Amino acid sequence: MNSKSLFSGIGLIVIAVALVIGVAIISVLPSLRIDLTEDRLFSLADGTRNIVANLEDPIEIMFFYSESLAEDTPQIRSYGTRVQELLQEIVIASDGMLSLRVIDPEPFSEEEDLATEYGIQAVPVSQGGQEIYFGLVAAQGGDLADAPMGLRPSETLPLIRPDQEEFLEYEFMKLIKNVANPERKVIGLLTELTIDGGFDPSMGQATPSWMIMDIIRQLYSVRRIENDADSIDEDVDILMLVHPEGLSEQMLYAIDQFVLGGGETIVFLDPNADSMVGRSAEGTLVPAGMSSDLPGLLTSWGIDYQSDKVLTDSDLALRVMMTQGGRPAPHIGMLGPKRDNLAGDDIITSRLESINLSSAGAIAHAEGATTQFAPLIQSSKNAMLMDRGFIEDVADPSVLFDEFVSADQNFVIAARVSGQANSAFPDGRPAVSEPDVSEPEVAVPDDETDVTADADTDAAQDADAAADTTATDDVAEVEDGASHLASSAGDINVLVFADTDMLTDRMWVQVGQFLGQRIPQPFANNGDLVVNALDNLSGGADLVSIRSRGRYSRPFTRVVNLQREADDRLRVEEAELLDRLAQTEEKLAELNQTEDGQIIGQVTPEIQAEIDQFNLELVETRRSLRDVQYQLTEDIETLGNRLKAINTGLVPVLLTLLLLVTGYLRGQRRKRIA
Repeated sequence: MNSKSLFSGIGLIVIAVALVIGVAIISVLPSLRIDLTEDRLFSLADGTRNIVANLEDPIEIMFFYSESLAEDTPQIRSYGTRVQELLQEIVIASDGMLSLRVIDPEPFSEEEDLATEYGIQAVPVSQGGQEIYFGLVAAQGGDLADAPMGLRPSETLPLIRPDQEEFLEYEFMKLIKNVANPERKVIGLLTELTIDGGFDPSMGQATPSWMIMDIIRQLYSVRRIENDADSIDEDVDILMLVHPEGLSEQMLYAIDQFVLGGGETIVFLDPNADSMVGRSAEGTLVPAGMSSDLPGLLTSWGIDYQSDKVLTDSDLALRVMMTQGGRPAPHIGMLGPKRDNLAGDDIITSRLESINLSSAGAIAHAEGATTQFAPLIQSSKNAMLMDRGFIEDVADPSVLFDEFVSADQNFVIAARVSGQANSAFPDGRPAVSEPDVSEPEVAVPDDETDVTADADTDAAQDADAAADTTATDDVAEVEDGASHLASSAGDINVLVFADTDMLTDRMWVQVGQFLGQRIPQPFANNGDLVVNALDNLSGGADLVSIRSRGRYSRPFTRVVNLQREADDRLRVEEAELLDRLAQTEEKLAELNQTEDGQIIGQVTPEIQAEIDQFNLELVETRRSLRDVQYQLTEDIETLGNRLKAINTGLVPVLLTLLLLVTGYLRGQRRKRIA
């Protein structure tokens, strides 16, 4: 095409069309992403996309980040960049319903005052260094964007912690979802335990509610469900079952349909609930309803559970005092799982350190189940299941060790169950059994016989009519069948814990009193576990489905290995130095005493010689430590130089050789064609 045709009318039209197409492609590019990272670090979860796609009102995201103060801290600066990139991805996916504002709260500025008002915490970068802000706020936008802060619904993440990098997407979406739905979630609580307080007959007074319920009521609206009820209110968001026992078929059916309909559920079972052991007015122990189960429901959810077996674990045994003033002894029926026994990739347990349990049970994934089973808490391999009756009768925990034989396997104490499930009631709602209400016969005078007979006849006719009506209604309900779910509409989401004693105060918290208020002082993470679980369930299926992400930082494994080897050598050298120091101090103490043990009180030539010898060894050891550190730096620099040489020299050489070979082959092909 020559210059005349290019600047002709048709040419200019072609150029204009090409420019429009180019601009359109560029405008579309921000929503197009190709994620080539190993862990799909820049790909949003489907749950995230569903949440932002269903937003009804605009939401403003404010990222408070002291970028100017973090310039000299590469780790924080790179982490801040990763946070912004993830937030931008979420904003792009929202199709305009989310907006992002990055705020740098410089000292004594209005932005710093705004950060403080929203509850963002300033943290020091180093000891004695400047404090930086690194938090997130989500607030309703639209018509409320200019409203005072108190009238604008908002949620705050005071500090975006680097050690929780894998859960950034989950934390951000939880913030957004809470702002989009600010109403308190309703928890339906079904239990026979005195979790909400009760009455102690031995003391003759009321007992307070368990501390876990005080905490839950601060965060959620709790509604009690009676055991003899036959339905669950439609506005219940989370169903919480604590030690369910003796439930009617109607209640079991209601639970079944609630779960299949997408209701979030948390279940606490127990083969041996210690909290059910009460005391009579005479002070004697009165056990009642020690085990709990959900017959039929657990099987339909793909869970195996033995309500007559208690889990024992020799490695996780807690040390307890069985008598007042007694000596603490390990009790293999009372367990203390640590971080290694908790699921590190689940938001519920990832931040926890220890959980205390008592006479817990074990659950497992049923063979052939259609659901997914993700363990949250597991025992060690040095564990076994014991009969509940044996555990109940043991007063001395040392006796348990005599019967303990390790099964050499990990038992699951708590798990998340999800996926497709079928109803435990394939034939629909079970029939209601009518109680026998027959009235006793009453003698009637002869002159009233006819009247009574007529009345009986009328009553019988009315009863028959009522029965016909009831039968017609029942048939209509069965024939309708619309209210019965034979299988789950989507994925169910159930958290199952095989222990209820973990909720009692004695297992995780000491409760103090201050100005009439109960102050919890936790010594285990049981309360955090329950709050995390409810927090997770309250977000719905989309929030639960958001996976933990991999870490963005990908250190060179070779450098890490070099540092580890150097650390090992440093520890060995330091340990040897400390041993020699202890030996020198011991020898100096001996030299500073006479034969009868009297302190000399002066520096003798022998003491001075020993001190001089130790000082020489100290200098030599420090030199060795410096050599180790120097060698580490030298090895890392050598590795870096090799990588630089490969990137700057070898790669261009290889590309040049490739071009030369390609040119040679093309030349040979032309010669053959000619």
